[in-house]
Amino acid sequence: MSPSDTARILIQALPYIRRFAGKAVVVKLGGAAIDAELDRALAQDVLLLRSVGVRVVLVHGGGPQVDSMMRRMGKEPEFRDGLRVTDAETLEIVRMVLVGKINRDLVATINREALDEPVAVGVSGEDAGLLTVTPKAAMLGFVGDVSHVRALVLHRLLEEGLAPVVSTIGADETGQPYNINADEAARAIAAAMGAEKIVYLTAAPGLLEDVNDPSSLVPRLTSAELRARIQHGDTAAPGRITVSAGMIPKLRACADAVDAGVGTAHIIDGRVPHALLIELLTDEGIGTMVKKEPSW
Repeated sequence: MSPSDTARILIQALPYIRRFAGKAVVVKLGGAAIDAELDRALAQDVLLLRSVGVRVVLVHGGGPQVDSMMRRMGKEPEFRDGLRVTDAETLEIVRMVLVGKINRDLVATINREALDEPVAVGVSGEDAGLLTVTPKAAMLGFVGDVSHVRALVLHRLLEEGLAPVVSTIGADETGQPYNINADEAARAIAAAMGAEKIVYLTAAPGLLEDVNDPSSLVPRLTSAELRARIQHGDTAAPGRITVSAGMIPKLRACADAVDAGVGTAHIIDGRVPHALLIELLTDEGIGTMVKKEPSW
């Protein structure tokens, strides 16, 4: 790439940098998109955005990693309606993987990429009452819905120039830990912070008209249009699957986020290096964008 090409890219990014400086952006990293090289690219993205004033909060899941650890420990994962059945033993495994392994690895990766001093700090939803939960359903065990986000915890970390990395374990008012769906946790955090954007980094290109056709990407739609797609079921025509079961929680979280005041929600392919920068700082962007009103 020539110096002129580099200059054109920087000029293209400038209005976006001005627009998002000082604003909060919540980024949810799905377990299926966690990979050593991609995590390094994401770390660079987070650090660059931080350096131009964007207040990034990284929220991570870890479903595949939890599944793998459970099987290594002789326990078969169980799901109901897409949610992990979490008994006391499973809860300990989830905490160990999310808080003790994935969170620490992401923090270490970001800090290794920092040029001056370490800035990433790991935070569990249990810490300082960040995520208060209520039990979701008895049949699911220790699975909770977020009832309150103590956003002040994250705002203070950001004001200190730090980059919070949040693992999605919360606690009820008695201190009992609960597993939280990471898509929902990220949505709750974004809404409580009044975030400009929430970005879901997934192992898919975005919302597709046909899940078997990567070229059928839906680039943008409103929350109402998104809810209609979910409500009308998984198929719009014989042989054409428009909404896969695994995508529904993310789509619903996107609609809920923008209806709660988050500026825009995005589902993008976290397997693409520097996908976050491409989405936030270029004219083209990637993936699917959701807004409350059709103002594009």
